Order: sequence, then C-alpha cells, then structure tokens
Amino acid sequence: MEDVKSGGAVPFLDPDNCPNGWATPPGDTFMVRGPDYLATKVKIPGGEYLLKPLGFDWMKSPAKICEILNNKSHRVRKAIDGEVLLGNQPFVWAFNLQLPSKDNYSAIFYFVSLEPVPEGSLMDQFLKGDEAFRKSRLKLIANIVRGPWIVRTAVGEQAICILGRALTCKYTQGSNFIEIDVDVGSSIVANAIVHLAFGYVQTLTVDLAFLIEGQTESELPERLLGAVRFSELNPGSAGVYEVPSEEQQESAPFLPARLWQGFSNMLHNPGNSREPSSTSQSTNGSLHKEDADENTRKSLHKEDVDDNTAGSLLKEDGYESATGSFDKEDTEEDSNGSLHNGDADENTKW
Repeated sequence: MEDVKSGGAVPFLDPDNCPNGWATPPGDTFMVRGPDYLATKVKIPGGEYLLKPLGFDWMKSPAKICEILNNKSHRVRKAIDGEVLLGNQPFVWAFNLQLPSKDNYSAIFYFVSLEPVPEGSLMDQFLKGDEAFRKSRLKLIANIVRGPWIVRTAVGEQAICILGRALTCKYTQGSNFIEIDVDVGSSIVANAIVHLAFGYVQTLTVDLAFLIEGQTESELPERLLGAVRFSELNPGSAGVYEVPSEEQQESAPFLPARLWQGFSNMLHNPGNSREPSSTSQSTNGSLHKEDADENTRKSLHKEDVDDNTAGSLLKEDGYESATGSFDKEDTEEDSNGSLHNGDADENTKW
C-alpha cells in the first residue's frame, strides 16, 4: 500500500500541507445523511472511511484514459496481481475522472479493502448490482477547501452529484477490482465548470469523497467509501499514460465556444443570471443549445435534473446545483418546472 501511495506522479503528503500533492482529508469534513434523514433531513459528519486510501494518479494521454485496471502493465494492477500471487485478496476501487481537455487529463483515485465486503451491505449490492442500480446510487461530494471566489461560486460550498445520473459512467469489474470511468465532458455544465476550474487548478485545494447513497431507513446513516484531497496541482506534473492500442478512443469533446461564453457571463453577472443570454433559456429552466454545433447538442431537459427521476448535481443543503436545478428534498417545483427560491441562499443562486 505504501509503495502504491508514493508511486504516482504527485506525492502523498500531509493534508494540511500538500502543494502539488494529494492527501486523505478528515472524514468529518463531509456531511452525509444521518440515521433519521428521511424524516428530519438532518446530516451528520462523515466519520471513518470504509476503504483505505491506496493511491492517486494525475495523468494525461493522447487518447482518453479508460479501463486502466485492465492494463496489466499499470502500476496499481501490478500491485494487485502481486498480492494475489502471495495469497492475499485485496479489492481495489478506482474512480477515474476523465477531464475534458485536448490533453486528456485524468485524475484517478484508488481505495482498497483488505477484508471481504459484508454480505448484503450497500457495497455488496453495488458490486453485484446492475447498471441501473449503480447509476442511481454512486455519489460524489466535492468541497472547495481553498480557491478563488469564481470557482467557489460555481461549485458551491458542498457540491453533491449522483454520478451516473449526471454524467456518463463506465463500470469495469474484475475479480479484485472495480473501476468507474467518469466522463466529465458528457455534461455541458460539468464540462463548463471543469474548464473554469482548470484555469485556476494551481490555486485550488479540493476534497472529493465517494459514497453509495442510502435511500431507505435500513441503509442509513450513509458511510463514506473514501476521500482524496488534492492541492495546487501543476498540469505539467501529470504523468504520461501510454494507452494500449486496442483501447484507443476519441478525445473528449470541447465545450462549444458560444455556450462557454454564455456560462461565463452568468458567473460574472450573477444579478442577470435568470435573464436570457447568448444561450437561450426555456420556460422550464432547461438550456437550449441552439447556437452550439449540431453534432454536440445536449440540451438539459427537466427529466435530467429532477432528483427523483434522473438527478444531476444535487442541492441537499440549500446550495444550488451546477445545473441551476434544486434537489427536491429541499425545495418545491411548480407545475411548469420553474424553481422556487425555497430555502436556497440568495447568494448561491446563479
């Protein structure tokens, strides 16, 4: 484990001092659904992680990086296979955030369990479940610990996302690992936020936690699988990943320039965020991408942001999601799909 932790392109450091490095933040910095959440909406500190931190890869490649644990020459796969040969049975969870850029950057987080997964647990259900179950349950919590105002405004104090609902995910499972490849460029809004944040990446400290959402009383309180803090990452420090020829894929699409301009205007002019711009807005709050390239049209419909049907970036604590929609746990939606202010902080609206 220690060899893998220190074997990536950026070092494993103390969470209070990790420039151009990664660390494990305290679990209590994340708020998760408590035992009575369904009745009270009360959240509690995340507490201890279910998995142990194993490693972090900051890489780029001529093609999109995916199914990295199927590559037997990759350092983490080698470590897994080496342990199996010794008679051990570690199980590794890998979360690969594929960032939309011409250089195909990936931030890959690895966690490991050294004990068998408890039968019937949410982890067990996720590993044995179908794609529909996985899409509806895997949750990401993002906290901007330090960073410029514009990024903190775009992301919110604690952004919450059901990954499979908001983004295209690919699940690859082996006997001793599961890998979730998350195509951040598959969402217009996530694409825009990452493009924005990437410009400030050397000034950002970000905490990311992964968990499986508890949706019934017996599944609460929620437990964090694991979390990573990365700080002041230098794009130039990213390692170069040689993609095996059979895994060559098309590069992630770029955000159309006119749509990005409209998004940027919303951030710089929050008082006019509800007014029409170069990207027109329909009466139900969805974005029509009429000015964008027809080949990359991805309009946001109401069914893509309703928490109970498709979800997106959720607003569970009074913070508005990156889509501009609200989680139905905290607000109400009127008959035409427009959003009431509810309990959202006026300063967090776009």
